[in-house]
Amino acid sequence: MTDSQFNSKAFIQHLTHQPGVYRMYDGDGVVIYVGKAKDLKKRVSSYFRQNIDTPKTQTLVKQIASMDVTVTNTEAEALILENNFIKKYRPRYNVLLRDDKSYPYIFVSGHQHPRLAFHRGARREKGDYFGPFPSGVAVRESLRLMQKIFPVRQCEDSYYRARSRPCLQYQLKRCLAPCVEGYCTDAEYQEQVQLAKSFLQGKNQQVIDQLVQNMERASTSLDFERAARFRDQIAAMRKVQERNAVTGNQQELDVIGFVRRGGIAAVHLLFIREGAVQGSRSYFPKVPANTDDAEILLAFMLQFYLNDQVGRRLPREIILPEANAAQVLDPEHNLQVLEQALAQKVRMTHNVRGERKQYQILAQKNALNALESKLNQENTMVMRLQQLEQVLDLEHPIQRMECFDISHTMGQETVASCVVFDRQGPKKSDYRRFNIKSITPGDDYAAMAQALQRRFDAALLSDEGKAAIPDILFIDGGKGQLAQAEAYFNDWGVDAGVKSPLLIGVAKGESRKPGLETLILAGSHATVPLAADAPALHLVQHIRDESHRFAITGHRQRRAKVRRTSKLEDIPGIGAKRRQKLLQNLGGLQEVKQASIEQLIAVPGISRELAETIYHAFRDE
Repeated sequence: MTDSQFNSKAFIQHLTHQPGVYRMYDGDGVVIYVGKAKDLKKRVSSYFRQNIDTPKTQTLVKQIASMDVTVTNTEAEALILENNFIKKYRPRYNVLLRDDKSYPYIFVSGHQHPRLAFHRGARREKGDYFGPFPSGVAVRESLRLMQKIFPVRQCEDSYYRARSRPCLQYQLKRCLAPCVEGYCTDAEYQEQVQLAKSFLQGKNQQVIDQLVQNMERASTSLDFERAARFRDQIAAMRKVQERNAVTGNQQELDVIGFVRRGGIAAVHLLFIREGAVQGSRSYFPKVPANTDDAEILLAFMLQFYLNDQVGRRLPREIILPEANAAQVLDPEHNLQVLEQALAQKVRMTHNVRGERKQYQILAQKNALNALESKLNQENTMVMRLQQLEQVLDLEHPIQRMECFDISHTMGQETVASCVVFDRQGPKKSDYRRFNIKSITPGDDYAAMAQALQRRFDAALLSDEGKAAIPDILFIDGGKGQLAQAEAYFNDWGVDAGVKSPLLIGVAKGESRKPGLETLILAGSHATVPLAADAPALHLVQHIRDESHRFAITGHRQRRAKVRRTSKLEDIPGIGAKRRQKLLQNLGGLQEVKQASIEQLIAVPGISRELAETIYHAFRDE
């Protein structure tokens, strides 16, 4: 299925069937693909079938290290949100658009008698733009139906200016004929334009209320034909278009969703900029016991918006979840605290309508989805841990596990990794890498011994170090690697009264396929039998794969740095300017290596003494 550490079965098992957008990340956390789905579970599952025909999909799946989703209300919303994310992240496996003309808008011009029009491309003309819409067909259908509801002109300006009498649209009661004097007043026309704008802004109920008032006034005046026209407007208005909850006219806005269940709190943020969702993310703050929801939300907001390292710019408005806002926005205390802490006046509200209400619902929906996924992940992790505890016959629950791995290329630039897992899964803040030095190239045993020494020698010197000693230490390798750990921990911690971790070697099978790993216990070197589908083995595989990924990444970074570093940089007296002159005058690094002392002296700024130093430095490599 995939060579990465991504557990597709666990992810898909608890995925929602709602529409939305999914993002795929590689091992470095870079978005490599963004897609939309009418049914997230079905669509994501299709990537992990046994038989994948497309080479592109096969390559993509191999790169996946993690995924996340953003739930939307409809597939159309997912389409637009997918486009926003593709423009933002420019994933290498997506087809990338060359410009910003992929989606059309409805345009209301800024003329004395504004017109409704289809628009695609740069927004040069003055007026209001509503959208984007999923397709040109959607815009034209909306304009056609809006023409039946709101008698506002849709003709071109050249046609409008040339009229001396009303056109057919007036006869069909689809335009008030502002082009010819005497057929409607400017106030009547502007009223219809404002109703059309309000409708496009999502203020549907306000438009209906206004039309109802007009209908009642016409009925009272016994103008039943006019009242029937307003009645038809109200009926037709409901058929126009589904409001889009991921784009609109809110220029700068953060929307917060909050859900708490089972001891876990999930906060989801939607970031709306330039009238569209520019990103979303779920957070799971650590919650002390006996903490109420409002306190959690308030503490999160302070920590999130006061993060100086991120340099986050505040939005103009923050919309809070409806259920918790009353306590957070207590004007006598919390609101003042927030404004003082942020040193800025920020509008915060929860009682919203129209487009902003849809954003609020969407944020809450995503918070609930994130919490359910988190709870399911927690349950999966606990279940795997419990089975591992049973297999190893442990007396106490496992609180911390570590795994070591060694990575190098032909013995060069050796790097050891140490990854940490607790009962919640990977604890990346405790990950460590060790650049291995002063060993025989390719000696993995010596590399493992050095890594263990550097990790655990200092652990006995402080209470914090002792508290971070793992319950289980996995060694990626067979009996030889495990022997190095056994030798190190033989007398370790005896004087300090600290118990050594349980040592387990993880040896790959002959074919090195997942599911054929063998667990080797320290001391007796007895193997632990585990079925290929055992949850305990899946946990060990996850830990081992994460350790391998972390080691490989560190090794590649170190190797790349060495390749970028010239040997000239290590020679005393050779700075950036002299290095540049040497390379320019002699034609490159290989020519510098092969140059004689006389050839080196001929380079401006190179003395005989320095030339001899350079000459012998390369001869002594």
